[in-house]
Amino acid sequence: MAKEMKLKFEGNLEYQQEAIKAIVDIFEGQEICRTNFTVAPLQNSDGQASMFNTDLGVGNKLSLIDEELLENVRKIQLRNGLKQTKTLASKDFSIEMETGTGKTYVYLRSIFEMNQKFGFTKFIIVVPSIAIKEGTNKSLDITKDHFKGIYDNVNYDFFTYDSSKLEQVRSFATNDYIQIMVINIDAFRKSFTDPSKETTANIIHRTNDKLSGYKPIDYINSTNPIVIIDEPQSVDTTPKAKEAINSLNPLCTFRYSATHKDKHNLMYKLDSVDAYEQKLVKQIEVASIEVENVHNQAYIKFLKVDNKNGLRAYVEVDSFKNGKLTREKKWVKQGVDLYEDVTRREVYEGYIVKDISAEPGNEYIDFTSKADYLTLGQIIGSVDDGLIKRKQISKTIEEHLNKELFLNPKNIKVLSLFFLDKVSNYRVYDGDGNATNGKYAQMFEEEYLNLIKHPKYKTLFEGIKDMDSDISDIHNGYFSIDKKSKKSNKKDKYEYFKDSSGTTNADDDAYNLIMKDKERLLSFDSKLRFIFSHSALKEGWDNPNVFQICTLNETSSEMKKRQEIGRGLRLAVNQEGVRVRGFEVNTLTVMANESYEDFVSELQKEIEKDTGIRFGILEAHTFANLVTGFDEEDKKYFGEENSGKLFDYMLEKGYVDLKGKVQDSLKTDLKNNDVEVPETYEYLKNPIIKTLKKIAGNLNVKNAEERKHIKINKQVFLSEDFKSLWDKVKYKTTYSVKFDTDKLIEKCAESIRDNLVAGRGKFIFKKARTEITKGGIEAKESSISTSLVDSKYINLPDIVSYLQNETNLTRKTIVDILVKSGRLDAFKNNPQRFIDESIRLIKTEMRHFIVDGISYQKIGEGDYYKQELFEEDELVGYLKQNLEESTKSPFDHVIYDSAIEKDITKDFELSEEVKVYAKLPSWFKIDTPLGTYNPDWAVLWDDGISSKLYFIIETKGTLSWEFLRPTEKGKIECGKKHFEALGDNIKLEVANSYESFVDIVTGK
Repeated sequence: MAKEMKLKFEGNLEYQQEAIKAIVDIFEGQEICRTNFTVAPLQNSDGQASMFNTDLGVGNKLSLIDEELLENVRKIQLRNGLKQTKTLASKDFSIEMETGTGKTYVYLRSIFEMNQKFGFTKFIIVVPSIAIKEGTNKSLDITKDHFKGIYDNVNYDFFTYDSSKLEQVRSFATNDYIQIMVINIDAFRKSFTDPSKETTANIIHRTNDKLSGYKPIDYINSTNPIVIIDEPQSVDTTPKAKEAINSLNPLCTFRYSATHKDKHNLMYKLDSVDAYEQKLVKQIEVASIEVENVHNQAYIKFLKVDNKNGLRAYVEVDSFKNGKLTREKKWVKQGVDLYEDVTRREVYEGYIVKDISAEPGNEYIDFTSKADYLTLGQIIGSVDDGLIKRKQISKTIEEHLNKELFLNPKNIKVLSLFFLDKVSNYRVYDGDGNATNGKYAQMFEEEYLNLIKHPKYKTLFEGIKDMDSDISDIHNGYFSIDKKSKKSNKKDKYEYFKDSSGTTNADDDAYNLIMKDKERLLSFDSKLRFIFSHSALKEGWDNPNVFQICTLNETSSEMKKRQEIGRGLRLAVNQEGVRVRGFEVNTLTVMANESYEDFVSELQKEIEKDTGIRFGILEAHTFANLVTGFDEEDKKYFGEENSGKLFDYMLEKGYVDLKGKVQDSLKTDLKNNDVEVPETYEYLKNPIIKTLKKIAGNLNVKNAEERKHIKINKQVFLSEDFKSLWDKVKYKTTYSVKFDTDKLIEKCAESIRDNLVAGRGKFIFKKARTEITKGGIEAKESSISTSLVDSKYINLPDIVSYLQNETNLTRKTIVDILVKSGRLDAFKNNPQRFIDESIRLIKTEMRHFIVDGISYQKIGEGDYYKQELFEEDELVGYLKQNLEESTKSPFDHVIYDSAIEKDITKDFELSEEVKVYAKLPSWFKIDTPLGTYNPDWAVLWDDGISSKLYFIIETKGTLSWEFLRPTEKGKIECGKKHFEALGDNIKLEVANSYESFVDIVTGK
């Protein structure tokens, strides 16, 4: 018989000891004289009892006055680097601990510490849900031997409140040794329903003959219990809940959570940043699957909705820009035609926004002449959604198997968790209640059986003859029990199929099994390794050996990312039940429904919102707990007053703003080791700098200096030289083109035949490791892999219409080109890529014909760009980033776009021959068949010897004509012919520096 696995608990972890000490030290001064543990009445050092007899039992007694408690609280907060409480408004104390770091262990251990040191015996743990209640009860059960070993076999009872077992309440009150009650807030929050109904909440507030005519709550509150609230943000959120907590008559209340909504006298903080830096939780690795080169349908992704400026939806669509398909995000309102107003792609015909809903939980977009409607987060028009889900499942299995290759030899079992939005997607029933696989279960089994055939995984399946028959044992679902379903008798198989929330009594049986089998689930003896869950496991449940989490939602997930990753943050354990440390082992891979950049961005927002962490923020008390020395008894600290003065110094230096947000000036000085501190604090410079670096985060500073509005330089703008220059260049032209259609068809067909590479649609799988610092969360891409999309999933669009719209050629010409190319087979593999490449190649050939056959004519003397248009420009630039001061252009600064433009601007300013010049505004455009053309510079050259010369300059990085893009070459040629048509000896030239411009002018 296999050895039963037992989780081992570490009793000497420094951070947990600090959290325990932060609570126990609140009562410093209420010392008791005792020998080990005793059930005799206890006396403290001044002879007062730490327990006292009541009419109904034995209660806790606090002898310290509020001033003494406050002094203790402030000392602890200073020690732990927290803002100090000024007045003790209540005896509520908060402890913040990141999910997975052992807060349940900490508050249970604190119970025994408070009993040992001060004699307190009555403790109540209040929880928000049955899930957490069962988890807490399980923790009490599996830690019995551990705590009895540490505390000399201490006598204690624990129980979960049950309104049908009121004798437990009497025992809780009357026994004089440690009593621990676990109770769900719903069990004693007064009901709003008819009081005659026997609800659990009413029973605790009713008189009962079995309790000598007292109410159960009377026995409880007479003991002055120490109340521990697990996840208070979900417990005392209503006036009725707060009233219920007060009805317990607590001696004091300790509130434990990773995401406090209200922080009452914060005593200890171990947030997500601290936990990551100390490697107390798993490192998070975000994986995402992107689809590339598949744009053959009307792609629409519904991103968000708001009603701030009228009801509108934010969508992502595919649209054509400059002949290329681009995926872009747009706000749309009711009545918008995605084809006419947004994309100009025929596949979007009929997608007219009929209705938008911003109702929370029911957000959608409806379209007029299409059956399609989108809910928030939903996508249409990509590859089939089922195919993406299949790929997510497959990659999760692959990640799982790779982890097994690495971790099985280390005696660590690997688990993966899948979240579902519908249980029916995992399992369905026939009319007799017999369960069969739903679509995701079927996908899982097919992908799993396919993947394990790879020789890479051979060692994982040695000795297994028939994997097909065993596969149903390796995956299963944790749901609420469906009474109509038939249950399996297999040892490792639990079938709970009903959608559940984890908060009702109907869920209780399911949670008993989940929690009680935690150790067996961690054991290699259990074949179950892939767990499918509905919302029941979103809180109150986790498992240290969950290494992969995949969310299989058909729409956007309502589960927060912190809830999601929280199920697998705890450090892994081996088959001995011992924690294994280090990120080498402890990496949690999250298969996201979005890019890893979006996932990490949203995760940071959630952490800031849920925990109050302000990334990149310096606070007045930040430096308070820097150690300055030691006295005979304890450490000496910098203190809040000095910390406030140092904060003011940082504010004066411009290192932070009024809200404490770190500025780029601090990052720059930290990077260059130039940060100075007041002379008074020089002895603490190193720890101060270390603290600043943690908060500043990434020291890469954007090169953005002072923002500057550009003004007209009237001395130049009104000069005769500039007027003379502008009179040469201001006129407009029109053009006409002649070419041989048959020759164009031959050339285009030849180019498509020889040069077109369509490729295939691809799945791009990316992984990025996250790093969490006080400066923020960053994701660094760690790997990327590619697989192909099967062409059978791809729809074929109307290629002729696409090409006709983009090239303006006739349908007959398009058909002739395609047929003569002989490449239509490639169109089936990746239609849209084939179309895009065909457009590019056809347009390239058209450019040659167009440029050769184009001619320009000046429109007339009355059609031109007025000089006054310069005065209407509102130009903004950044000093030392894209601005050069100017005395020869119509503006006081020139905005440059490249290093070449920056250099030539400087040389124009220094040149004695360049009298005036202008960076041509964006509104100065020349029409060409290849799109509008905006040259770079207009220049007046006067050497004082020959007549004045006028130039239009195009600055390029190369003068080698063959290295310029075809479109660039075509536009430049058209530009030259435009200026030739204007006459008056003005020329367009290409230069890559001032020197090459001089060579052109001087004919060298």
